[in-house]
Amino acid sequence: MKPTGSSVLQRRLAADPALFTVVASLAAFGAYTAMYAFRKPFSAGTFSGQEIGGISLKVLLVVAQLLGYTLSKFLGIKIVSEAGAGRRIALIAGLIGLAFLPLVLLPQVPPWAQVACLFVNGLPLGMIWGLIFGFLEGRRVTEFLGLGMSVSFIFASGWTKSVGVYLISRWAVPELWMPAMAGLVFVPLLAVCLALLAALPAPSVQDVAERSERAPMDGPQRRQFLARNAISLALLILPYVLLTVYRDLRDTFMADVLKELGVRPDPSFFARVESLVGLGVLAALAGLWWIRDHWKALGTYHVLISLGAILVGASTLAFQLGWLGPAAWMVLTGLGGYLGYVPFNSVLFDRLLAATRQAGTAAFLIQVADSVGYLASASLYLQRTISKASPAWTQLTQNGGLGLAVLVPVLLAASWISLKPARRVTQ
Repeated sequence: MKPTGSSVLQRRLAADPALFTVVASLAAFGAYTAMYAFRKPFSAGTFSGQEIGGISLKVLLVVAQLLGYTLSKFLGIKIVSEAGAGRRIALIAGLIGLAFLPLVLLPQVPPWAQVACLFVNGLPLGMIWGLIFGFLEGRRVTEFLGLGMSVSFIFASGWTKSVGVYLISRWAVPELWMPAMAGLVFVPLLAVCLALLAALPAPSVQDVAERSERAPMDGPQRRQFLARNAISLALLILPYVLLTVYRDLRDTFMADVLKELGVRPDPSFFARVESLVGLGVLAALAGLWWIRDHWKALGTYHVLISLGAILVGASTLAFQLGWLGPAAWMVLTGLGGYLGYVPFNSVLFDRLLAATRQAGTAAFLIQVADSVGYLASASLYLQRTISKASPAWTQLTQNGGLGLAVLVPVLLAASWISLKPARRVTQ
């Protein structure tokens, strides 16, 4: 039988580590960027003057999507953990297709149904990260691959929202039609990247020797792993929860914060800001790939995440004192927030498994952490929606930034101390 194009590419990638690294990085980056186009563009709209029961329509849309996304994270603990490589592509395509359908319905239904549409839109998308990362973990170059994938949601957040603003301002696309149209723009990119992910070879013998084998985990294996590492995981997940809430708040309501500050951004503003943030995070984290000792790398990540949280707090204080303008504040809080957030989503859990030599998957741990993090975000938005005395988005963002600077370093110091017994055993 004549080999298919996919199998030929797979053999070439297996034989050429440099080519594999480039293709895998670009495929994961592009696939997750394309997913973002089905999730985030609606947040570029302000939906001014539209309310349901005295509550802003945009807030209700955000809360509904986040609730669906949060539930998806919990569903993903089982689905992502048990999905083998052969099922992942079909799952990714099917889940994104399911998320697109409610976007098409969005402009054609009454406001209360629009809220339901955003819930359904979020429901499949929370599993996409773990499914894509499953192709990257457990490899000698996972550090590099994970970093490339992680900066995708920094760039993608700005790019997809800028596409949304462009469709509204330059093509006169109505706000409610814009999310579906923005998604369609990224369909070709999604198709190409999924084809490339499908062609990636399995981890090599050398990969397994250095990073430990990564196999699907059933229910008993997941429960046993969590019970065995309960304290250490809790101390790692808590700072991640704080970073997730802050990152989602800043990301989703950046347009609203700027509006409160009297800033009217042009369509390219979001792309420019997040591109600067993404490049800064890449520069700060790229060198850690060269640290071969897993415990040293893990300790370095603890320090960098703490420094990221401190940068968020320091830049927020500088903004309050009038030393920074809104744009510079957005860049620095993004840089600090993502410097803390990105390692959790890419390499920290992979390094943890490699250092402790425990059986498991980083995708499973990411899914667990994400489920708790987004539950906290959803709870915050629900509380703010219900409360009549909630602070403005600008004030909420400032308070969150100052809190990160104090709490995250303390929790991570405790996390590192809790890992001391495991370090003693493996070293």
